[in-house]
Amino acid sequence: MKKIILTIVAAACLFTACDIDRFPSTSMSAEEITKDPNASLDALLRGSYAQMKTWSDVMHRCGEYAGDNIMIRGSSTDAFYQFISYSRTPSNGRLQSFWDASYKAIAQTSNIVKMVDEGQSAEIDNKLGECYFLRGLMYFYLCRAYGRPYYQSPETNLGVPIVNGTPDDMFNLSLPDRATVKETYAQAISDMEKAASLMTINNGPIAASKEAAWAILSRIYLYMSGTWDSPNAEYARKSIEYADLVINSGAYSLLSRADFMKTNTIVPEDNEESIFVVKRVASEYSGYDHYYNFSGMYAVIGGMGWGEMYASAKYLDLLNETGRNDWYKGKIVDARAKFIEPTYATTGEHTVFRFIKNVYDAAGNQTNFNYVQADVTVDGDKASCKETVNGVTTTYQLKPVDIEQGIWSIDYRDIKADGSLIKEVTYQGVIDQYINLNRVYPQFYIVKCSREGEDSHLHSPVISRLAEIYLNKAESAAKVGDYATALAALNIVRERSLPGKGYATLTAANAEQLIEKERTLELAYQAERSYDVYRNGRALTRLYPGPHNAMEAVQPADYRVVYYIPQNAINSYPGTLTQNPTSN
Repeated sequence: MKKIILTIVAAACLFTACDIDRFPSTSMSAEEITKDPNASLDALLRGSYAQMKTWSDVMHRCGEYAGDNIMIRGSSTDAFYQFISYSRTPSNGRLQSFWDASYKAIAQTSNIVKMVDEGQSAEIDNKLGECYFLRGLMYFYLCRAYGRPYYQSPETNLGVPIVNGTPDDMFNLSLPDRATVKETYAQAISDMEKAASLMTINNGPIAASKEAAWAILSRIYLYMSGTWDSPNAEYARKSIEYADLVINSGAYSLLSRADFMKTNTIVPEDNEESIFVVKRVASEYSGYDHYYNFSGMYAVIGGMGWGEMYASAKYLDLLNETGRNDWYKGKIVDARAKFIEPTYATTGEHTVFRFIKNVYDAAGNQTNFNYVQADVTVDGDKASCKETVNGVTTTYQLKPVDIEQGIWSIDYRDIKADGSLIKEVTYQGVIDQYINLNRVYPQFYIVKCSREGEDSHLHSPVISRLAEIYLNKAESAAKVGDYATALAALNIVRERSLPGKGYATLTAANAEQLIEKERTLELAYQAERSYDVYRNGRALTRLYPGPHNAMEAVQPADYRVVYYIPQNAINSYPGTLTQNPTSN
């Protein structure tokens, strides 16, 4: 009997011109499926989950690198640098990979649900539910990368093509153009609702489940809940509804503070907070493969990794807001600071005063920021530091701000690029041990995406976990004016990391600030930050050291907020595939 190819991109290269095997491991004859549908579905689903391993790497980079939790030591020729620099091009190979893997998973899962009847057994229905879950997940993630934020005219702005399965006529193929954002979200919601209705078996966080579908529905409706200035109460209530279903299911619980601080080392199957993750295994990252996983950009561990991206000064300031985390002395105030590891010098150790100064060009225009680590002398409540710039050494007297925490201030001479004085500015900094530099930046390594099972850079990307669900509930409740519910949900997450430091009140005046802060702290390095900023109608600013355009505010209506459709996908598409605008 003729084999049915379970990947739409394999037939006539519908989405790209890439080479794909004609009969991949995810193809199977109708006779094989009929003979043992349960075992057949297992095999076919493995192929769909396998696509997510490639998908999740670029998914992470798209969401995280475009945000303000990271900085990179310098520019790069790698395609991912476009995510950081906002220099968008339609020929980005990483975005091509993201598009391909997404549509392969959509095609495979679509064809499975076409070929297998529901109602044969709970096991088969559960696997069909997994297919709907994976397809809905792909549409949602594709739309948030390539489609504009939902509050911006979803009825007319374009999402992505909705193509659910291999067309019957492969010889006269014509596929639809991109659906609207509203239609794409509706497809994702329909798939997730169908998934939840079919799934009755929870096989843990490395497989889709009813609860995982509810978790994504909570996030989708959060994305639809409007901005802080103009919230959509109907969708906010739906986000709360699905958040409560997850919370009240009893299937998950927040890790203790101690366990959370080592959550990056826990394998997904043993993590009671994880709802859905993309499972990776060490054999997939043998030898130097660690260098090419996104976690390898964040740190060098056991001699593995590039270690070229660090926690941003903006993120570090949030971590230190409630009390200084002294990594050198092992004093962690905010549990989330445990995922940051500064590279203190092990030879030539010395004490410095570290602060961030403004950087100016020769005309006196501020162009950036930079770290200063100036040798310091401390004598009780008196301290001074020395800095040499352009061969001139200046001694500064420091003023104590909080001696116990090592926080001091400096009246500093801001200068132009030519060395002439602009003005004196007071900066605040810390007395600490010297941190090794990469180029001119102290290395604040990020290890949240490393050390799973104690393997250097092994990491199973987290799609959803319980802490996010509480944060979804907090934001949605605040948007409908239920500040008591919002505060309770918010403090559950905050007090896990900062015991006894819950917020006393939440009001219309401070809800956005406090909820955004906790989402930033808690969900950092999970590919959420840039989308969180833009979906709420806010500009993204990166007023901290790095090679990015530090003085730029990327507005939510900027054309660069969304990525270009890969040009190869457009070139090989059988039909019209409309590109995103190239300017505002």
